[in-house]
Amino acid sequence: MANPRTPNDRQDFPAEERPAEERHVHTRLTRLALAVEDSRAYWANLDPALPSGPPRAIQAFEQRWFGGKSLARVRLLLTYFGARYDTFPAALDVLRRWRTMDPATRHVICHWHLQLTDPIYRAFTGDFLVQRRRSTRSELNRDVVIRWMRTMYPDRWGSSTVIQFAKGLLAASSEAGLITPHHDPRKPLVPKVSDRALEYMLYLLRTVSFDGTLADNAYFVSVGLETPFLGQRLRTLPGVHYQRMMDIDDFEWKYPSLQAWAKETL
Repeated sequence: MANPRTPNDRQDFPAEERPAEERHVHTRLTRLALAVEDSRAYWANLDPALPSGPPRAIQAFEQRWFGGKSLARVRLLLTYFGARYDTFPAALDVLRRWRTMDPATRHVICHWHLQLTDPIYRAFTGDFLVQRRRSTRSELNRDVVIRWMRTMYPDRWGSSTVIQFAKGLLAASSEAGLITPHHDPRKPLVPKVSDRALEYMLYLLRTVSFDGTLADNAYFVSVGLETPFLGQRLRTLPGVHYQRMMDIDDFEWKYPSLQAWAKETL
């Protein structure tokens, strides 16, 4: 085992070298939701040695990475996936090589990467949906989401943009398995999270600047991994040794990095 590290003691990954969760509000979700299958195609086909921009777009279009999508749509996908995945190079390297990923794991990993790179989706799934799940009135529909958007970001966007946000939030959350699909009213759900998915995110978050700690954050709470259940799950993981002493969460890492974890476990 490596030396113990608490969630707030990540000196082996200096802050200036760590990628960070996105804090700048943007509108990408209005044009692309979770896109699980297109994400899988991106991981499977990407050659990081090929520069981003026109050369990569032309290759992706000609080789039909995303099926019969237009060149304009391919360009949009590459730009948005670059933000979601290329921002975390070690994670992208693992995702490119993880060819045996089961569908449930793929959905939750796409969900976490969207959370990392979209503060609106992170707030919606890591706070609002969690509160709805705990409430006796847990059902929601598009009007509820529109009201939430207008409360969170008053007067920032016009009605048509807010409606597109609501559609994107519902579509992405549904594909992630956080709410029931298709028809309003929706009900909150708790998706399946495999040990491999949980370890992947732990090793990734270990190197990322984010709000919260490894044992209390929007990523895990969004999928139902809350205290004390999260602690029970953490204690059973083969790639991490976890214990809680008083108010301190203590982690020991079996592998020095996410890539080392993937090399030994996938």
